[in-house]
Amino acid sequence: MTAYSLAVQADVRKRMSPPNRQDVPQISNELSIHQSTLYKWRSNWRLRGEVVLETAGFNATELSSYCRERGLFAEQVDRWRQTAQDANAVLTMAEQRDLEKRHQQDQKET
Repeated sequence: MTAYSLAVQADVRKRMSPPNRQDVPQISNELSIHQSTLYKWRSNWRLRGEVVLETAGFNATELSSYCRERGLFAEQVDRWRQTAQDANAVLTMAEQRDLEKRHQQDQKET
């Protein structure tokens, strides 16, 4: 079993997301990641995303009740929420660095 870095997973997630969504077979061919792995990741992201969205406005009591009904732990939901927030921040920072590099290259060329 091959473990993929968070950067690779973030790239795959971005490729699977709008507006330029790519299909799983295309991503699999380009990155040499088995399709079943990609489908599993997508399923997990959807589940986590749905739970994070559904529980966004819950207080501690409501979250505990929600988790008991679904066999989850509040700590899991908290980690998923934090992971989603961190992923967005990391991608934004990476995009910012990319823009800065492009700007520096443009200035060198002129």
